[in-house]
Amino acid sequence: MGIFDFINKKIENNELKKYRKIADKVITYDEEYSSLSEEELRAKTDDFKQRLSEGESLDSIMPEAFAAVREASSRTIGMKHFPVQIMGGAILNDGNIAEMKTGEGKTLVATLPAYLNALAGKGVHVITVNDYLAQRDAEWMRKVYEYLGMSVGVIIHGLSPEEKKQAYNSDITYGTNNEFGFDYLRDNMVIRKEDTVQRELNYAIVDEVDSILIDEARTPLIISGSGTKSSQMYIRANSFVLGLREEQDYILDEKANTAQLTEEGVKKAEKYFNTENLADIDNMETLHHINQALKAQYLMKRDVDYVVKDGEVIIVDEFTGRLMFGRRYSNGLHQAIEAKEHVSVNSENK
Repeated sequence: MGIFDFINKKIENNELKKYRKIADKVITYDEEYSSLSEEELRAKTDDFKQRLSEGESLDSIMPEAFAAVREASSRTIGMKHFPVQIMGGAILNDGNIAEMKTGEGKTLVATLPAYLNALAGKGVHVITVNDYLAQRDAEWMRKVYEYLGMSVGVIIHGLSPEEKKQAYNSDITYGTNNEFGFDYLRDNMVIRKEDTVQRELNYAIVDEVDSILIDEARTPLIISGSGTKSSQMYIRANSFVLGLREEQDYILDEKANTAQLTEEGVKKAEKYFNTENLADIDNMETLHHINQALKAQYLMKRDVDYVVKDGEVIIVDEFTGRLMFGRRYSNGLHQAIEAKEHVSVNSENK
């Protein structure tokens, strides 16, 4: 064993010893908490909140809070956290990753740090990968939380802003990474603060963290809406480029998939669009429309890059040859192709 392996092993063993001690401490409350009535056990939540308000830390009340959840879970869903599950809860509470196999009780483990951090009154998010899991886990564990006087909300696709606000104001909110992400983006687009649905972000537990923070994170969350640019400009730009000659008025670079006007082409454009200087910042939009029209007319090939079906321009996947229904070229290129093919030019997204 090399020196670094030895050090890593020692650190790992020390960490596990620390979490085993926490689990042992939690189990010492077993007899006391099992003898409490339903009202007495629920009153523990108010007691914990009071102690936090008086300056105690979450770490100091963690063994007792975990013990309360353990007892509530045993009474409501017939499941009592094993020592290794208590260790998992403490690991999550410290902001670390706890790797667990399917069937080892991840959903149950999450109740420990979720309840503990919800005691601060600032809300807890439990984030998973799809609506089904979010709804299932919330409904399954709801009995545990509500037995201890905590409220539970679920964020899934299709909720109204009022329903979302209510869910976010719950002590513990289950939901998907996409819905939490999109709600965050939408909240940053509203004009009035009272129209936001989320409250201040506090603490989150991420299920399937490798999938959400690595695989899912490769696809950005983008909100788009209809732009205000006139479709007439695409039609005008298309009419203009039809009268141009390659090399003399414009240059194509098929390798880079770009097209641009020559000096002679710029003069023709200034005359056609009745402007003195096409390079002026006020004319950047006009130049952009011209460049996209050039690209659509002379670089994008019908029945190769796209097809026209039922009055609609549909992209062809360059790798599979399949039609990509619902997908559109960005930056105005799709509108330029629609103008080229004399079909309805749809609004550009922004």
